[in-house]
Amino acid sequence: MSNSRKLDIDNWKRKDHYNFFRHFDEPFFGVCVDVDCTSAYRRAKELGVSFFLYYLHKSIVAVNQTEAFRYRINEEDEILVYDTVEASPTINRPDGTFGYGYFSYDEDFDAFRQNAATEIEKVRNATGLIPAVSGENVIHYSSIPWINFKSISHARSFSHKDSIPKISFGKLHDDNGQLMMPVSIHVHHGLMDGYDVGKHLDLFQKLLG
Repeated sequence: MSNSRKLDIDNWKRKDHYNFFRHFDEPFFGVCVDVDCTSAYRRAKELGVSFFLYYLHKSIVAVNQTEAFRYRINEEDEILVYDTVEASPTINRPDGTFGYGYFSYDEDFDAFRQNAATEIEKVRNATGLIPAVSGENVIHYSSIPWINFKSISHARSFSHKDSIPKISFGKLHDDNGQLMMPVSIHVHHGLMDGYDVGKHLDLFQKLLG
């Protein structure tokens, strides 16, 4: 588990925003954009590695370099700032179901993918879900490689507090010679704004090449 510290909410510039949005039944907002994966796809093929793991790693690196994505609300309504957050993606199984994996964060791609390969194998040979709980230092990731989506929504239990960002990836498609992929990001509005999501997406695109 990553180390964390409590955010000083009383002296935080977004104190009023947090206190406003945290009482909403649905405090999350979301955006869907296309990212250019032309260079990233080519690089993954050159390395002989999974394109999924390649772009997932770029995403979690961008997440960890965007502080607001490392904020979590605990049961006492305090905000924790984790040193690092990890990836919890859905892993497809041969029978058409899925389970949640837990990929330890490592800035080094080779170390990340080696751990991920072990976790993928474990999930594919299991039957349970084991989802992350609210406040945990992960990102909820899902990949929907069959659908070139333009919008997306998530199943949510409003009786349980949640502050974990949700990032989804869609179908890679050709757009006038460029390989584009839809990305959906849903985040807690009490913890960040569109400005923070924009910073993250700019960095993600830069890392993709």
